[in-house]
Amino acid sequence: MPDDFNCHFERLDDQLSVCVSPEHTFGTDAFLLADFAQIKHGETLCDLGTGCGIIPFLIYKFYHPQKIYGLDIQKQAIEQFRRGVDRASLGSVLYPIQGDLRDMKGLLPLGMMDVVTCNPPYKAWGAGILSELTAEQIARHEVLCTIDDVCAAAEKLLRFGGRFYLCQRPERLADVIAAMRAHRIEPKTLRFVAGRYEDAPWLFLMEGRRGGKPFMQVLPTLAVQDECGFSEELLSIYGHSAAWRKTEE
Repeated sequence: MPDDFNCHFERLDDQLSVCVSPEHTFGTDAFLLADFAQIKHGETLCDLGTGCGIIPFLIYKFYHPQKIYGLDIQKQAIEQFRRGVDRASLGSVLYPIQGDLRDMKGLLPLGMMDVVTCNPPYKAWGAGILSELTAEQIARHEVLCTIDDVCAAAEKLLRFGGRFYLCQRPERLADVIAAMRAHRIEPKTLRFVAGRYEDAPWLFLMEGRRGGKPFMQVLPTLAVQDECGFSEELLSIYGHSAAWRKTEE
């Protein structure tokens, strides 16, 4: 494998380690989304814009589904994901795939997924100052795909009744609901995430169902911190991966 980029492994547990780099790393939102996604035994899923593969690794650790595809357009991201898969000998479960979610024909089994997940770019195209690194532009801004593109891809991948999980900034809530419904994915569950209970939310988690009937449940806000530091719920989520962010050389 090529060694032309700077990376190291961060251990999730005794088996799983994620290959991270300055261009493709992960944060709290990945843990929140993986925990929010309710995966059943034997299901097949795909993570769109998977980056280093953190969400597939966490979902494998939390739920042990049958098969997890991770799609990303960036070669280095998929190479990092592949290194983690090879290190854990999980090539029969985790499938890193390089490709464009706007043209997935021949890359993925369309209409067959039980679950699709996505931690998409948060900023709409033209919003804010673009980062200097191209990888950061792709991760943070809708440079190569929009929220409509993401929902269109989810519609193509999901079987009828399949579930779509994503996280996004609260200011994009209307965009997400509109894009989901435009692609026959009905928003079913919404949860906001705030620094503290009294704070305005900085993130939301959404579950949609392909072909679902209109009805959305709004769950209590998830607070990241309380008066003692990290909240008990966040610690419980991190507790699924007690060795989180222990770096391996």
